[in-house]
Amino acid sequence: MRPSTKKTLVLSTLLLALVAGGTLIPLAWNQREAARQQPSAVAVAPAPAAAEAEPATPAPPPGTEQVPPEEAETDRSPNAASPGGPVLSFGRAQGLHQTPDPLRLNSSAALVVDQASGEVLVQKNAQAVLPIASLTKLMTSVVVLEARQPMDEVLTITDEDVDRERHSRSRLKVGSTLTREEALHLALMSSENRAAHALGRTYPGGLEKMVAAMNAKARQLGMQNSSFVDPTGLSNANRSTARDVALLVKAAAQNPLIAQFSTTRQHVADLGSSRSLQYINSNRLVRNANPGWDIELQKTGYIVEAGRCLTMVTEVAGRSLILVLLDAESNGTRIADAERLRRWAVAQWGGPEAVAALKAESARPRKAVVAKKKDSPDERKRGVKTASAKKKDGKAASRKDGKATAVAKKEPADRKKVATAKKGGDGRVRQSFAAAKSDSKS
Repeated sequence: MRPSTKKTLVLSTLLLALVAGGTLIPLAWNQREAARQQPSAVAVAPAPAAAEAEPATPAPPPGTEQVPPEEAETDRSPNAASPGGPVLSFGRAQGLHQTPDPLRLNSSAALVVDQASGEVLVQKNAQAVLPIASLTKLMTSVVVLEARQPMDEVLTITDEDVDRERHSRSRLKVGSTLTREEALHLALMSSENRAAHALGRTYPGGLEKMVAAMNAKARQLGMQNSSFVDPTGLSNANRSTARDVALLVKAAAQNPLIAQFSTTRQHVADLGSSRSLQYINSNRLVRNANPGWDIELQKTGYIVEAGRCLTMVTEVAGRSLILVLLDAESNGTRIADAERLRRWAVAQWGGPEAVAALKAESARPRKAVVAKKKDSPDERKRGVKTASAKKKDGKAASRKDGKATAVAKKEPADRKKVATAKKGGDGRVRQSFAAAKSDSKS
């Protein structure tokens, strides 16, 4: 028997033995599963677009733990962890996001109000009552500051402050200490739930008195369709309308501390121990310092039932506007809705980029008109020269055939009539740019 034939026979016998023993099939299956789990070039998600890419956050000081943005706005409740994925938000379950609007906003409810006059500029389902998630923390901040408690008082995070409803993440461990001012700062800029709950728990009279004060303040502000049950917004019973939220934002904007804390891009929290945390603003427009945005106050929010929420006070074209967006489908769509509203405002009243675009656009036709105006005398000169040349040619021809004198006399008269028609008078045919200006002045 040849060696190659013998080798083939041995391998065949070995394979048959492995199959018979039930070893080869599991081995092949495991290799297949391993190959499936390996990331392939096709399965890799595309890199984010330039508009979505975020600038690198400066490295925190040595020994400082960096808290990812939007970490506090996580929802690991049974609804979010259901087998079918997150349930629909209340607004989308009602189909509010499908309400037609000229800007094609993704949010179920939206409102733009002039902060000074209260004039409603854009609205979509502005009276729909919906959960507002962490926008609640604006009311928490207003009530805490009105209580005039010592801002340097040290608060301790306790087991009561742990979120057992949404299981949202927090880097403030039980036993951590921070001042009331620090807790307010983290609640506003990074939507820190344990910090917000600690503010409510340490309110004069406790959490129950805090919630009562929040609802009383809502009635005082004219928020007729709003109700609050906790200081964090983790409960879907914290509900309001886009109109009511705008009233709350207007009141909150009167406090410089709320405006300052809510728009801080990043902040290293002093926890009174060797452990320090660097927090980053939960609003992408703030932490990226997006061009075109001048944000004076902001707050984001998210739970499954509320969708992605956002409110801001921003200056556009010299006007201070209050923007409210409730129940957007994702963080990206709520930012896109905000951009649509800003561009709409710029188109209405102008702005740096709009003015520059208008100047560039108006410069082109204006230059063309001026060029025509400057060139027209040359054209007329060229026309005269051509006519003179024709006249000389005509005279030259008349000397040959004896008819040139009559032709030369008639042609200038015809040209004078045409020139008169072009220049104007009562029956002018065309008016020049300069003539239009002089007429408007007279």
